[in-house]
Amino acid sequence: MTTYSTKFGSLEEFEKGHIEIIDDDPKHFAFSNIFEVASTFRPYEKVVVAKNVKYVLEAIRAEGTSVWRTCAHDEFVTVLDGEVKVELVKLNVPAVRPEKEGSVSLAGDPVGTPMGYMILRRGHQGLLPGNAAYRFVAARPSVMLQQAIHGDDTIERWAEICLS
Repeated sequence: MTTYSTKFGSLEEFEKGHIEIIDDDPKHFAFSNIFEVASTFRPYEKVVVAKNVKYVLEAIRAEGTSVWRTCAHDEFVTVLDGEVKVELVKLNVPAVRPEKEGSVSLAGDPVGTPMGYMILRRGHQGLLPGNAAYRFVAARPSVMLQQAIHGDDTIERWAEICLS
């Protein structure tokens, strides 16, 4: 009987993953180690590690305080390592058109009603509601995976993060 062991990765300790391709070109597939991506790029860069048409999963290194962001649609964030505080403000007036896809940064502090905050730790997921402003605060480097729609600030660097 085969024995399996589950290992949780972290920003400080991870093992590069891999996939097995069955009778196809590896370039048709993408697999990236989220911790490696987060360790390589600057805090709060939104680097795509998975894509399905216009939907993306972005690896994000949380460190310090991010700028305020908003979007017309809901997004989700899952913390994979560390602890991240997510502050939320319901905007008095939406900052983006309803058809605008992806999140955008806000210039300055949002105008609206504070909605509170979430403290997310490894494995916790939080909703980033549409037409609300949010920002992340991390006292130490942490790793997040954000489910979003590809936007202006979404970064695709497949050549740098994919094995072929």
